[in-house]
Amino acid sequence: MTQSSDGWAIDVRGLTKRYGPRTVVDHVDLKVRTGRICGFLGPNGSGKTTTIRMLCGLLTPDEGEGSCLGLDIRKQAIDIRRQVGYMTQKFGLYDDLSIRENLDFVARLFELANREEAVNGALQRLGLVERQDQLAGTLSGGWKQRLALASCLIHQPRLLLLDEPTAGVDPKARRDFWDEIHRLAAQSITVLVSTHYMDEAERCHELVYIAYGKTLARGTEREIIEQSKLHVWAVEGEGAAALVEPLKTANGVLSVAAFGNSLHVAGRDDTLLETAVSPYRNNPGLVWHRAEPNLEDVFISLIGDARDNFAPSKAKTAA
Repeated sequence: MTQSSDGWAIDVRGLTKRYGPRTVVDHVDLKVRTGRICGFLGPNGSGKTTTIRMLCGLLTPDEGEGSCLGLDIRKQAIDIRRQVGYMTQKFGLYDDLSIRENLDFVARLFELANREEAVNGALQRLGLVERQDQLAGTLSGGWKQRLALASCLIHQPRLLLLDEPTAGVDPKARRDFWDEIHRLAAQSITVLVSTHYMDEAERCHELVYIAYGKTLARGTEREIIEQSKLHVWAVEGEGAAALVEPLKTANGVLSVAAFGNSLHVAGRDDTLLETAVSPYRNNPGLVWHRAEPNLEDVFISLIGDARDNFAPSKAKTAA
């Protein structure tokens, strides 16, 4: 199998995709080294799925260039598709086929020389042997997820593109899934995974955050938090929830997020932030203290700064 000689499994620049007047991916750069797990984060409609489909050769960029696994994303899209495992948001296998039959079908699509051996290996690896005759449509969300991952791995890809793979599955299934992802990365398989879960983002080696088609942050968890230059006040106690709305509109406050019984109030100008919270500092029953920003603080603040590419322009609004 082809692999990039410079250590980059993904190396693309300026990826852009438009649908009519809307630019859904706007000059996105993305580089991921071989064997790394890169978390791809952003709100719904931010362009994550479109970017993933351009990377694996299912969509042709309107602008931009680069490579996946050392293959040109424009000229060698078919070759890329043969070497990438792509797990879509929606379960894409056949409900009326068994687990084994679904895997055998995928093995046929990839024209694997020894289908039976490949299917048996996939069943064994993902713990599906005892359920291999069960119809896929009768599986729970967690077992469907295992089957989908098994189908992505059956042709031994070197790059996995996983689009919100744990949506709708229980916490144990999510943890088992991530344990498997880390085992794969240890075998030099590169993983790009989109997720909305902050605990999953923390398990990635590096992160890229996009909103409305534009890249807003990239780096390790620590680097992204430091780059944000956020200051945070935390408040706990009875009545904290009532402060959400007034604080959201206060000058200097970028975000207000609830964490259990406490709130995180974040801003970039420490003086303005302190002025914003000061009217509530002496409220009875509340305890205030400085806090370290976390990924959720950063991402909520980033989305607050971003402009929705589906929002009407000021000219149209004025008209």
